[in-house]
Amino acid sequence: MRDREIKKRIAELKELALKERLDIEEDLRVLESKLAGEYTDNQSAWQKVKLARLIERPTTLDYIDLIFDDFLELHGDRLYSDDPALIGGIALLDGKPLTVIGQQRGRNLKENLMRNGGMVLPDGYRKALRLVRQAEKFGRPVVSFVDTQGAYPGVASEERGIGEAIARNLREFFAIKTPIIVIVTGQGGSGGALGIGIGDIVLMLENAVYSVISPEGCASILLRDGSKAEYAASIMRLTARDLYAFKVIDEIIPEPVGGAHKNPQVAAANIKTALLRYLPQLCSKTKELILKDRFNKFRHMGVFYDPDEKQKGFLKRLFGRKG
Repeated sequence: MRDREIKKRIAELKELALKERLDIEEDLRVLESKLAGEYTDNQSAWQKVKLARLIERPTTLDYIDLIFDDFLELHGDRLYSDDPALIGGIALLDGKPLTVIGQQRGRNLKENLMRNGGMVLPDGYRKALRLVRQAEKFGRPVVSFVDTQGAYPGVASEERGIGEAIARNLREFFAIKTPIIVIVTGQGGSGGALGIGIGDIVLMLENAVYSVISPEGCASILLRDGSKAEYAASIMRLTARDLYAFKVIDEIIPEPVGGAHKNPQVAAANIKTALLRYLPQLCSKTKELILKDRFNKFRHMGVFYDPDEKQKGFLKRLFGRKG
């Protein structure tokens, strides 16, 4: 993290702490230590995975309660049912309306059973798309909270078309003519995360993880040994720092010392600061520029390079002939 960014974040936190009467002395100390070069993050990728999975970690509803002035939840996909693993509605941020969607896991066993542990059914992804289209119609920006180990893998999910629902959201979110900010707050698992993970700005909490598969799944499939999940996590590059380096995300949002569950108010304040910084920039853009920038952002993720093919002509690469 650059010195200028840290200094700016410290100033923003001090201003917000004064306004909201928050005790963030310890968190400011950590940021100032980073600025002085005294602080290093020695947590392994596996430790980050375990932090992201903590049941004590704040949920989407927790962040909504702490960040927004008011929230009216809306229900149903208008096709089949209301999926409790995906919540959404209209909220006010400093008096300005926006649409909020997010995956909601439970805070205990009973809630997790009711909400499928935050694993969304096709109905949930269709509800999210309905709400995002509604936001587009009324000119509201969208904030999407990602926190899921993946889409729900049960029979009901397959029967109702989970693959189609996620694929449709991927296509439609690219065409939504209103700003979208995505925040990965816990686990960002595979297509389950991508179903509501397309946006103009993608943010990630410091101890969140974002990957195409779980470390256990990677270990079982690629390493042929499910017990090697910790090693798999170390090579998957799934931490916020890795994804920022790859330009998959735009910013890492700092957490309180020990994780967001130690002080949810500070974690929420950091998210709110980022939202208030990015939303005015995005809302000032034309609809055409929003779509163009969003497409280019994702189109330029990842690079394919084959040095053996570099000198070959187009025809030779297609048909084995000289160009």
